[in-house]
Amino acid sequence: MNNGTAGANLPVLRSHNTALVLGLLRTATVADGAGISRLELADRTGLTPQAVSKIVARLRADGLVDEAGRGAPTGGKPRTLLRLARRARYAVGVHLDRDEVTVLLADLAGETTDARTAPLDLGRPADEVLRAVAGLVHATVADTPGADGAVLGAGVASPGPLDHGTGALLRITGFPAWDGYPLRDALAERLGLPVVLDKDTNAAALSVLSPPDRTGAGDSFGCLHLGSGLGAGLVLGGALHRGARTGAGEFGHQAVALDGPRCACGNRGCLEALCLAAVGRGDHAGAARLLGLGAANLVSLLDIDRVVLGGRTVLARPELFRREVGAAMDARTRRSAGRTVPVSLVPDGAHAVARGAALLALAPLFGQTAGG
Repeated sequence: MNNGTAGANLPVLRSHNTALVLGLLRTATVADGAGISRLELADRTGLTPQAVSKIVARLRADGLVDEAGRGAPTGGKPRTLLRLARRARYAVGVHLDRDEVTVLLADLAGETTDARTAPLDLGRPADEVLRAVAGLVHATVADTPGADGAVLGAGVASPGPLDHGTGALLRITGFPAWDGYPLRDALAERLGLPVVLDKDTNAAALSVLSPPDRTGAGDSFGCLHLGSGLGAGLVLGGALHRGARTGAGEFGHQAVALDGPRCACGNRGCLEALCLAAVGRGDHAGAARLLGLGAANLVSLLDIDRVVLGGRTVLARPELFRREVGAAMDARTRRSAGRTVPVSLVPDGAHAVARGAALLALAPLFGQTAGG
């Protein structure tokens, strides 16, 4: 067995074994496109060659697997290499923000095939908001050749907090009308697709974690997202950490100034309120230094390996934020943790959240929980 991935030769686990094979095919396809042989699939999953051949035959019949040529001779007949047919199916990713919506279409390898953004007022009635979102989704799918009828589902990333399990919003700061709204089910009905809902910060973290950007199974990092609000997606030991009530990552509402300004959440001195106030004054360097203070607290609390920055406000001045957050962190983490913590930017830029949302929809196909 390799990489801790094990299959079971039992008919009841057919879908599990199929997901294992698909996951390895995706990894091979994303890594170099060279493909992987049936014997390698058997070796890495622990399945028999016969079981792998049957699974591959079903996947080829479904159009999910292509041949990728022949492997190098090893003394016998060259092995046929296989790869994921990445454009055989698609997933939709929706980033629902307070003032705009981004819709992205991703192929089976998680790569973006189309993305578009439109203004949106989250303060409008729910029916109007969902109609606008659904319209943009339908237009995006319709404009992609071969995508109509080939979409597996949609992932939706929204400001939190929310209940990932039930698919309901809990409390979007400044938009009380959405409290308790069953967004997942309402949008699934409009789209006619399975829908999974998660926080925008968690989706951004998934975009960083997933191939080809993944840096290791034990990776731990905080993905800090500063846009119209401030939050964090947490990856601990290579897995997204939502918390028992999916409330982890409310990074922006840590109090850093007890006598500070009142935040929209009702408390005083929240990091989000201070950062947004600095941005409003045009003091982006000051906002970055505040963000670095909060990031240093996160490093001390969770002993994470690195910090990743994203969100519209950060990406408007990426190098300023990377530099100033890093400097503010370094001044503290050298004393508290005895080390310098790397700071980088989200690899998918403005589409990081939407791509992560699409990955949520793809996860079940590869035997993963949605984002777990």
